[in-house]
Amino acid sequence: MTSNYKVTVLGLGAMGLPMATRLASQLTVHGFDIAEPRLRLAEESGVKTFASARDAAQDTDALLLAVRNSEQLDDVLFGGNGVASVLKPGAVVILTSTVGTEAIPSTVARLAEFGVGLVDAPLSGGPKRAGEGDLLIVVGAEPKALESARPVLELLASTLTVVGDKPGDGQALKTVNQLLCGIHIAAAAEAMALADALGLDQAKTLAALEAGAAGSFMLSNRGPRILEAYTEEGAEVLSRLDIFVKDMGIVGKATRSAGLATPVAAAAEQLYLLGQAHGLAAADDSAVIKVVAPTKRTGGEG
Repeated sequence: MTSNYKVTVLGLGAMGLPMATRLASQLTVHGFDIAEPRLRLAEESGVKTFASARDAAQDTDALLLAVRNSEQLDDVLFGGNGVASVLKPGAVVILTSTVGTEAIPSTVARLAEFGVGLVDAPLSGGPKRAGEGDLLIVVGAEPKALESARPVLELLASTLTVVGDKPGDGQALKTVNQLLCGIHIAAAAEAMALADALGLDQAKTLAALEAGAAGSFMLSNRGPRILEAYTEEGAEVLSRLDIFVKDMGIVGKATRSAGLATPVAAAAEQLYLLGQAHGLAAADDSAVIKVVAPTKRTGGEG
């Protein structure tokens, strides 16, 4: 790896800033965000910031994108102020978001008109792990594009899994991953609600479940935050509930397209949709417990 390698990070939010900071430890990093305070924080972390996305993307080797959905992906790359036209031939766009497989073929084709490749690299891990280079990244990319993106991917990932040699393969695997994660969070919420309804201490119940066959990463990760859902301030927002509205929608599209029945995933999706309808869209996804149990039955926080 070399500091001569330039990577541009567009969007210096909860994930973008720690990723940019991590990359700046060994690479030349350009950054842009519409929020001035985020630009200042990025500058303090060794990121060179710019007044526009197009300026930041000039002469870069890799463009790292963390967008909300496929519509935003299209706008950032090909909209009125889209950056695709200023990328140099041979550059790669590294897509770290979960947007589903449908948008990938057209994005690949349009980027190819500029001589730019797409590395489909959705990730998991959250802001803290992003800053530590401890993300889980699954990749679908042509070998040449993958090699161009490796300086970025290897700095960000502790687990880097190449699942296929074409863009879209990463999205496909992340869709499977999100099916399980969405169900696991919903199931954990239901379990903790049942513990409360049966008069059990939720914290002790969680500890017992983690130690047994019912334990899982998502139970251990979301469980403590589920127990904070009823506090006045609620759990710290590490992953918004409406992200799973989006992601379980992507799962639903994929399963219907494949003609595959997934009744458990469909039921979980309805819980997230109900949460959004009840004003919990911007809350941590652990707040889904309040859909099945709007209030605690026992006293205390745990």
